[in-house]
Amino acid sequence: MKITKITPWLLLARAAYNFGRQGEYIFVEVQTDEGVTGWGEVTTTYPAANRAVCAVIQQLLPMLKGDDPLHIEMIWNKIFRRFTYMGSRGATTNAISGIDIALWDIRGKVLNQPIYNLLGGPVRENIELYTHPDPNIGPDEAKRQAKEIADSGHTAMKFDPYPNMPEESNGYLSGKMTSQGEGEGNEITAAFREGAGPDMELLIDAHGRFDVPTAVRLSRSVAPSNIHWWEEPVPVESTHALKNVRDQIDLPISVGERLHTRWEFVAVLEQDLTDFLMPDVTWTGGISELKKISTMAEAYYVPISPHDASGPINVLAGAQVMMTVPNFYKLETARHRLVAYDNFIQTPLDVRDGKLHMSDAPG
Repeated sequence: MKITKITPWLLLARAAYNFGRQGEYIFVEVQTDEGVTGWGEVTTTYPAANRAVCAVIQQLLPMLKGDDPLHIEMIWNKIFRRFTYMGSRGATTNAISGIDIALWDIRGKVLNQPIYNLLGGPVRENIELYTHPDPNIGPDEAKRQAKEIADSGHTAMKFDPYPNMPEESNGYLSGKMTSQGEGEGNEITAAFREGAGPDMELLIDAHGRFDVPTAVRLSRSVAPSNIHWWEEPVPVESTHALKNVRDQIDLPISVGERLHTRWEFVAVLEQDLTDFLMPDVTWTGGISELKKISTMAEAYYVPISPHDASGPINVLAGAQVMMTVPNFYKLETARHRLVAYDNFIQTPLDVRDGKLHMSDAPG
């Protein structure tokens, strides 16, 4: 069997909200000379970035045409090593991720097995999910949506209590947060806790935008609402900043969506900088790399919780790996995008009672 064609498909999704991505998804199609086709995904965060990734994927066909699609490890390293001078982050690793997922899809179809059986077999029957409320809502709506999420069977929910504040006050430019913004964030967080009840695990996403003193101050400010994790409190580029925050706060920390490949997770694990890891299967190197990162984390007893901010193949690929991972926490989903996913996949995701019930279909 040989690879004959690799195509990135940039498509428009109609979803309830899209976090500024304008509803774009990138799916990667890998075709073979035996008629078996695999699908991956590599959706990024902004339209310009999506187009950059598509351009990289389009240039990879001459390098990979004629290769055996079942030689996944060889193909992964072939791309990665030839693009080393561009670094391991960004469009290169995104492109690898989409192709890698598609190759695993092909392998599953050829061997007539779900991917999780090819990764060692399942250690659980289904995948527990956490989800999001709408962004930019007030306290009353926060209480209502939190109760709705709890009633749907979810045991954890994630939100950013600061997104509706101007950039100059919420830290994207300065790293700081005004006292007014802090108070509003505390009010929203308390409303989520009130609506969800005492047993819901509340996850706060700081989106890596605060400086060290601000991250420390805000973590202490929301702590009375019993926060389960404080995600990306500082920009991802500095492990020193992350250590500084970790040494000063009591909240569990979660990082990883903007770390690419296993090598960027080494320092975080070796220096004990996080309580949870959340790699994104479509950004960090695909199914192959997510499995390796999960195994690395298992040796440190750090739970894995894959990030998802894109489309249905992201969810399915992450779930395939997590079926086989003992140190799995929960898989991220956005409940309002589930309806949009049905426009792109033949079999709708089977989400019930806060869990994704996995199929045993090939691929």
